[in-house]
Amino acid sequence: KTKDNVFVTAQVAVQQSVKPENTVDAMYKLSDVHAQIDSYVSDVVRSSVPHMMLDEAFEKKDNISDAVQQKLTAEMAHYGFQIHKALVTELVPNQEVVQSMNEINKQKRLRDAAIMAAEAEKVKVVKAAEASADAAQLQGEGIARQRRAIIDGLRDSITHGTRENLSTEKISELLLITQYFETLRDIAAQSKAQTVFLPHSASAVSDVASQIRNGVMQAGAGGRM
Repeated sequence: KTKDNVFVTAQVAVQQSVKPENTVDAMYKLSDVHAQIDSYVSDVVRSSVPHMMLDEAFEKKDNISDAVQQKLTAEMAHYGFQIHKALVTELVPNQEVVQSMNEINKQKRLRDAAIMAAEAEKVKVVKAAEASADAAQLQGEGIARQRRAIIDGLRDSITHGTRENLSTEKISELLLITQYFETLRDIAAQSKAQTVFLPHSASAVSDVASQIRNGVMQAGAGGRM
């Protein structure tokens, strides 16, 4: 029994031979050589293992083997036997302990697998968020360039051949009207879009910019309240 009260079965292999000069002793001093060797081995194992924890006993099998060999070499020399090697080939805990150890290892591996899966999912989410942010940034930059090109085109087409310079307010109105018509286009392009009724006529176009500007200003004022 180990120091942590676990019963184990130790299997020990002993390599032995008779000393040529002591054949008589080997033949007549002991009636049962194997039983005597088993007794010495059991004595060493029972005196060594109780001072070790179970894990320590597995780690120090070589120490137990050395102790067994030293004991057998000293004792069996009196009976004409030479001990070449003594090896602890196996330490077997009782079945309940083995099942518990297997369950502990199983749960540890499941925990490690869950941690790795969570880390992988975290990396996927982070990378997806980074990709989405990069895509939004690139989309915003593309839209900004598109708007600048539209404004420059509209300004050039309106002021071409004249010395008139469009004010910032007029440019803003052109941009808002352009966005307004793009919104109408996007709504119409959706296959599942709902019907939208708007006061749309040639005379109403001039009011579109002011209506949009007033709506934006009112929304901004509501957000600051």
